[in-house]
Amino acid sequence: MNRTLGTAALGGAVGGLLDIIYACVLWGIVLEVGVLKILQSIASGLLGNAAYDGGAGTAALGLALHFFIATCMALAYGLAAKRLPVLTSRWLLMGFLYGFVLFAVMNFIVVPLSAIGWRPMKPMGAFRALLPHILFVGPAIAYFTAKRSAPAALRAAPAIA
Repeated sequence: MNRTLGTAALGGAVGGLLDIIYACVLWGIVLEVGVLKILQSIASGLLGNAAYDGGAGTAALGLALHFFIATCMALAYGLAAKRLPVLTSRWLLMGFLYGFVLFAVMNFIVVPLSAIGWRPMKPMGAFRALLPHILFVGPAIAYFTAKRSAPAALRAAPAIA
């Protein structure tokens, strides 16, 4: 179990880092929302609109929550990979698919149940939010899970003749 937690921490850290960089560059800088507000928006899932009045403190909470969620996502994938060897033997494809699943779970289950509540997404906003999950978060989690469970993945991989 310690190796599984270490793998989840590594996959969650890398996937979470790539995701938060994407969010801060796209929304925070390019779309001029502001990096502080991006991080506070994550904290608003727990604190509601009060997160936007908390300054750097709620931004730090948002960043911590972001990495906690990413690590939980990686832990779920790692535990599933113990029973489904395809998750490690075909890690890139499964990572893309897992990124899509993560986007759907976050936007259609987690966010609506949070203090933010349901909010309809415009198509471009949905695309911008989906992209990093498919390209960065899911594949990073799947890669580190496969890499750290290589002996099991090699045993489960079909022989190439």
